[in-house]
Amino acid sequence: MSQTIIHLEAIRKVFTTDEIETHALAEVHLDIAQGEFLSIAGPSGCGKSTLLSILGLLDTPTGGTYTLNNTAASGLKLSERARIRNREIGFIFQSFNLIGDLTVFENVELPLVYRGMPVAERRARAMEVLEEVGMSHRAKHLPSQLSGGQQQRVAVARALAGRPSILLADEPTGNLDSKNGEAVIELLKALHQRGSTICMVTHDSRFSGAADRTVHLFDGRIVSEEEARKQHVP
Repeated sequence: MSQTIIHLEAIRKVFTTDEIETHALAEVHLDIAQGEFLSIAGPSGCGKSTLLSILGLLDTPTGGTYTLNNTAASGLKLSERARIRNREIGFIFQSFNLIGDLTVFENVELPLVYRGMPVAERRARAMEVLEEVGMSHRAKHLPSQLSGGQQQRVAVARALAGRPSILLADEPTGNLDSKNGEAVIELLKALHQRGSTICMVTHDSRFSGAADRTVHLFDGRIVSEEEARKQHVP
């Protein structure tokens, strides 16, 4: 049995504005195993992105327990949370979040600069992951010179550069047409087959089926869960 890399117990998230409480998450229980490809599905406003922000240590829950790699998130200092985000978690965003005045290569290399990795090592690592996603030939281009699908591939490379223990993808196909969306999903599936742990938020049922398991959120609660249907060749 694979080791549990993420454990959520009774996670709640309440946003309070002008004395109005919005319950974004309510009593979420979830385990994610090492090497698993999990999809979090549900309609807009159901709490998917809030849950992913908590998983990525970008936000904190109002209540409940979050354990990442056997470490309780609630006890982490801000500096420790930043270190874990830089070293153990890879982020892939719907809007790519590439820096416009940096080249493709520099965008991928930047998180490794923050890590303090030696120059030769980080340059070799950046080119390695660009080759892995099929974008090494665009290393000197700016993001504005790339298509949406190419920008998302670069964003995946940037997430992979730090060799994280888990990849968090927030609607990675949301700004892409169907062809490029399918290409990015195929890339994530290939990474998963090589051993990556992936947690992907999506509202598109075509893509949630790529995962090993899908949990469905509605009004901040997990309302159902399904395993991927394995196809058998007679």
